[in-house]
Amino acid sequence: MEEALKSMREDEIEDSFYKNLSFGTGGLRGIIGAGTNRMNVYTVGKATQGVAAYLLRNYEVPSVVIGYDSRVKSEVFARTAACVFAANGVKVHIWSVLNPVPTVSFATRYLKASAGIIITASHNPAKYNGYKVYAEDGCQITTEAAAEIQQEIDKVDIFTDIKNMDYENALKREMITYIPDVVLDAFIDEVKKQSVLFGEKIDKNTAIVYSPLNGTGYLPVTRVLKEAGYNNITVVEEQRLPDGKFPTCPYPNPEVKEAMSLGMEYARKLNADLLLATDPDCDRVGIAVKDNCGKYVLLSGNQTGILLLDYICSQRIKHHKMPANPVMVKTIVTMDLAERIAADYGVRTVNVLTGFKFIGEQIGLLEKAGKENSYIFGFEESYGYLTGTYVRDKDGVNGAYMICEMFSYYATQGISLLDKLEELYKKYGYCLNTLHSYEFNGPAGVEKMQKIMEKFHSEVGDARKIDNFAGKKIFTALDYSKGLNGLPKSDVLKYLLEGNCSVVIRPSGTEPKLKVYVSVSAKTEGDARRVEEEIVGDVERLIKVAC
Repeated sequence: MEEALKSMREDEIEDSFYKNLSFGTGGLRGIIGAGTNRMNVYTVGKATQGVAAYLLRNYEVPSVVIGYDSRVKSEVFARTAACVFAANGVKVHIWSVLNPVPTVSFATRYLKASAGIIITASHNPAKYNGYKVYAEDGCQITTEAAAEIQQEIDKVDIFTDIKNMDYENALKREMITYIPDVVLDAFIDEVKKQSVLFGEKIDKNTAIVYSPLNGTGYLPVTRVLKEAGYNNITVVEEQRLPDGKFPTCPYPNPEVKEAMSLGMEYARKLNADLLLATDPDCDRVGIAVKDNCGKYVLLSGNQTGILLLDYICSQRIKHHKMPANPVMVKTIVTMDLAERIAADYGVRTVNVLTGFKFIGEQIGLLEKAGKENSYIFGFEESYGYLTGTYVRDKDGVNGAYMICEMFSYYATQGISLLDKLEELYKKYGYCLNTLHSYEFNGPAGVEKMQKIMEKFHSEVGDARKIDNFAGKKIFTALDYSKGLNGLPKSDVLKYLLEGNCSVVIRPSGTEPKLKVYVSVSAKTEGDARRVEEEIVGDVERLIKVAC
């Protein structure tokens, strides 16, 4: 630690220590390194001591599931957490090897644990790591629970209050036990049960190129696909094995074109039908398919989502498997076109705040009401999908499996996913959704984002100074900081514009970024892109003025 501090510049020291790494509904996430605002064994230990105190206060005999991904120090942080929990008398079930995020949600439910912990920073660059907490229902903790845990963390002296136990000693005393293989087997079985073929035969010889982006997806994704009959799979060798440095994709996010580039090279060389890539913790999945000219085209999370929604609905209706009062859940920044497709099939849409935890929360509410089977699909624009209720978080294993099934189903009929997408656009109108991120680092960056949000709160929307974007009138300004539609309060603004267009502005909950989501409906893609460009220009001018 001392050597690390000596090598740091003054501004780096300030950023590392100017605040404590905050604990929210997503747990912790930050840059790995020395400091109170960094991910290290001390901040992980302090957070775990707080979580342990919360569990001991709420459960007579608390237990916790722990998992970790391929990132730098993920296993170290997982073991650090396990030792602190064990020392506090909290029984630990830990995966013996790295596994995807959804397996922690699943194991928490399967083993009836009090909570689940996954060490991951999802799709962030290599310098990040994180600590995500699940409640006993397998869903990420609520805002209220996070606040209670934060109160417990605030009581902890990082040097004197953190209890600890030797890892090997905890194993001998069975305060730490490894999760048996039967749990992963059960998870894989649940994924395969999500098929909506209902016995219908299709050609599964689809030529698939798959990349786990040096993360956790390789074994579970290839296993579920092969067990389901998809055997023509080529894995991107350079990205097959876990490697937290992500040497071939500095930003290991399937949303980013550069992260998909090596997989695209493989697909071109092999003339593959379908390219799949999952992010390091395997809760997101991105795809590319060939167009009529043989060129590979990346599909957005929104495009894949509406394709899956339409496929699932059409198959359920075809085979008389649509439940009574079916429900689809999506986030407010996800393509509004999905709601029109769902309505056409008689499916009710529930819109929730950004973050898959809110989709998981809706599944839990349906379960409590005895209507769990009503849920048929949930998705978010950032490449997260879930077709079942066996977990309460997005699942890249499930997403990869369902995408392969959908692709093969249509291919058996001579229909490409691009053909199907064009068919949806012709029926419901073309829709373009884009995301624009603006980075604001350090303490000054936080203040700038606050000023920008204040600008939009005060000047844009109903009866305010600015009543349009790109000439499209704002007819409703939804301010979610007031807790609209029964949703938790959140610093999010959504502007509904004429012509089925919208703009959403929010600070990221995990990165020092302001995010702007633009949705444009138009007759053609060209028209949509022109309007989108004008809207973004208007938004950026407001951001610049606020800075």
